[in-house]
Amino acid sequence: MNILDKIIADKHKEVELKKSIIPVMQLENSVLFERNTQSLATALRNSTTGIIAEHKRRSPSKSVINQKVSVQDVAIGYETAEVCGMSVLTDGKYFGGSLDDLLLARASVQLPLLRKEFIIDEYQLLEAKAYGADVILLIAAVLSRDQIRTLSEFAKSLSLDVLLEVHNQEELEKSIMPSLDMLGVNNRNLKTFEVSTDVSKTLSAQIPDDFVKVSESGISNIGAIKDLKPYGYKGFLIGENFMKTENPGVSAIEFIKDLKS
Repeated sequence: MNILDKIIADKHKEVELKKSIIPVMQLENSVLFERNTQSLATALRNSTTGIIAEHKRRSPSKSVINQKVSVQDVAIGYETAEVCGMSVLTDGKYFGGSLDDLLLARASVQLPLLRKEFIIDEYQLLEAKAYGADVILLIAAVLSRDQIRTLSEFAKSLSLDVLLEVHNQEELEKSIMPSLDMLGVNNRNLKTFEVSTDVSKTLSAQIPDDFVKVSESGISNIGAIKDLKPYGYKGFLIGENFMKTENPGVSAIEFIKDLKS
C-alpha cells in the first residue's frame, strides 16, 4: 500500500465512525448550513494573482511544517494579503487538521474557503457545508468516474464549488464533466513525491476553457506563476511556502505584492 491507499483506507473507517456519532440531520440543522456560499472559481476568474493560500500543519512527506500559528491569525493574514481563497486541511491523522480549523477560519474571514480533504462520501460534503466551506476538493486518483459525478453533482446541489485534482492524463480524461468548476493539476508525483510544474504545462491544453485551471504543489516563487500563466492557469495553490514561515500571512502579503509589481 502506498501512502494514498493508507489514507483512504483510514478515511473510510473515520467517515463510518462519524456517521454513527453525528447524524445527517444535525449537520443540516447547523447555523452555517444555510449561509450563501462564495464562488472561488469566480474569484479566480476575476483576479490578477489567483493565489489560493493554505493552512497546513504537517504532511506525510514533510512531517511538521508549522504547529505554532493559530488558524485565525493565518486566515486574517491571508485575507489582508487579498488572496482569492484559503485552503484548510481537515484531515487529522496525516495532516494534523480538523473541521474545527475550518470553523475557526470561517469565523475569522469572508474569503472563499476550500475544505482540503480526502472526500469519498456525500456525508463529508454535508460536513463541509455545515462547517462553513465554499469549495470542496475531489481527488481523481482515489475516485471512479461515477463517484466523481455523484459527489460533484451533490456538491453543486449544496451550492459548493468543486475543484477536481488530477495528476496525469488518464485521471484528466476520466474526470471532465459539467458538474466541476475548477480543474487542478497537482505537480507532485504521488508515488515518488517529486514535484515538477511540467505536469501542469503538459496537461493544460487538454483542459477545456469551461473550467478554471488551477496549478497545485511546487509553486514556491513568483517565477513559477509567471511561467504557468501563459498556459491558461488562473489559480495557484500555495501550501508549504507560506506555512513554513513564522508568519504565513505576512509572507503572503509580501509574495502577492511582489507578484503584482
